[in-house]
Amino acid sequence: MNEQGPFHKKHVSSHFCLNGEKKPIEIYMFVDPLSPECWALEPITKKLQIEYGRYFSIKHVLSGRLATLNLGKKRNNQTIADLWEKTASRSGMSCDGSLWLENPISSPYLTSIAIKAAELQGRKYGMRYLRKIQELLFLEKQDVSDFSVLIQCANSVKLDVDEFVNDIHSDIASKAFQCDLKIMAEMDVQEIPTLVFFNENIEEEGIKITGYYPYEIYVQILEEMLQHKPLPAAPPSLESFVRYFKLVAAKEIAVVYNMTLLEVNREMKKMQLKQIVEQVPAKYGIFWRAIEE
Repeated sequence: MNEQGPFHKKHVSSHFCLNGEKKPIEIYMFVDPLSPECWALEPITKKLQIEYGRYFSIKHVLSGRLATLNLGKKRNNQTIADLWEKTASRSGMSCDGSLWLENPISSPYLTSIAIKAAELQGRKYGMRYLRKIQELLFLEKQDVSDFSVLIQCANSVKLDVDEFVNDIHSDIASKAFQCDLKIMAEMDVQEIPTLVFFNENIEEEGIKITGYYPYEIYVQILEEMLQHKPLPAAPPSLESFVRYFKLVAAKEIAVVYNMTLLEVNREMKKMQLKQIVEQVPAKYGIFWRAIEE
């Protein structure tokens, strides 16, 4: 294992690498839908996709790390609640830890199965579904393992709901989740979030980065994998950005557009006056939702 600053390389099985993808880089992103650290990474992954998305695709791999906890124990719930509060205050991506004391998640396993069922309708649908799960969990304190909430989420991201329900109750989604756990074990992923970068040459090592680092580190890895310095694409207009993602944190806007939170607030207030967006209350920071045209 070769240490390289905050990340290291590790050789992994070739079958985890590119499968006919046209983009030169594939990123395996190991996440847990209930993890505040994964939620905190959202501003950076958005910026990376906007500026360099033409060079890579992302495959989300679910860890099931929180699903292994005995969430019925009050002590564990208090520990998770404290972690949420600390992560939210540090990252600017709000999450309310009181959920774990008032309405704890009943079945994290079912949440993971639902995400894999959504992904069966296409990788983009899987990503949208995961994001919606995070919004309902971290901002609205909903039990995202409740079946009615999972259906609501499927409707929201415009899944084929009948197909989604069938896949949840079949072995397909369960086997897909088990495959994710196997990939996590074979790549020796110990912490969440972890990103592993692969290029088109399956003989070359992947580059693994664990945890949360400044944006420049992720760009540096892309440069190393591409063996040249790619030019970043310009971001879309702020209005287009908000309309595309529908609900965004002030922190996400600040990171993507290199703005201070004060500048973000000023710009979003202008859009609010034009009735383009509405402010969404959150325990930490500010979120903005696009108003449907």
